[in-house]
Amino acid sequence: MKKNVFAPGPVAEQETPAPVQVRHFSVPDYTQPPCTLFDHILAFLGGFAGGFAVLFIFYKLVLLAVIGGALTGIVYIFVAEQAAVGKRLKRLRVQFYDMLEAMSVAMRAGNPVLKALESAREDLSLIYSEQSDIIVELNIIISKFNNAVPLSEAFADFARRSGLEDIDSFASIYATIEGKSSRANEIVRETQQIIADKMAIEMEIDTLMTAAKSEVNIMLVMPLVILGVIGYAGAGFMDAIYTEPLGRVVATGGLIVFIISFIMARKFSNVEI
Repeated sequence: MKKNVFAPGPVAEQETPAPVQVRHFSVPDYTQPPCTLFDHILAFLGGFAGGFAVLFIFYKLVLLAVIGGALTGIVYIFVAEQAAVGKRLKRLRVQFYDMLEAMSVAMRAGNPVLKALESAREDLSLIYSEQSDIIVELNIIISKFNNAVPLSEAFADFARRSGLEDIDSFASIYATIEGKSSRANEIVRETQQIIADKMAIEMEIDTLMTAAKSEVNIMLVMPLVILGVIGYAGAGFMDAIYTEPLGRVVATGGLIVFIISFIMARKFSNVEI
């Protein structure tokens, strides 16, 4: 069969343009604790063990110790969550300090703020992972700027979500001078210096209070050790506390004093600047 020379040739398939990849970043919520189910289980077990031991030493009632230990474990889950949030924010402030340092170096070379942010992201990616908070925040800030959101608004949103005073001060000052002054490099360096001074003071306080914290922990544990030793090796010396109604009242009073001392010791040893 001859080929029809008048037949239209095969229609060339049109190449469809490759889809544009849009990067989406999840916005961190620093008020939510970064805890997993395993962390919650560990916190519950730790709280349960502590509550069970204390109540059993004071009352020697297994059922009461189990119930009190369970309640203590539930409470300790929330305490551990708040501690995790505080630890995350403290780590974020250190990362923010490193970001300002990298930005300051880039801006001293004559780069504008956006280029300094991009340079800081490249430098910090060598230190921190892509899942670290500061890398995620830099990606969000740069992405917002590419979508016509001013840097001042991006910094303000970062400060609002983190709740850190240093970031909020930097965002407020930058919003005041954005597009009106060439002192951005000075603002970055001054904010960096303020954070560095606060971190140095906190390290000095932690160093000075290390011995005091150890002494407080020993003073909190020693009454339990003494009660436990006397209760089991005292040849009935402590039986009245565990059998007589007045002894239960005395034990309850001692437990209340112990709990108040524990809370006050934890509160006074946590110094914030």
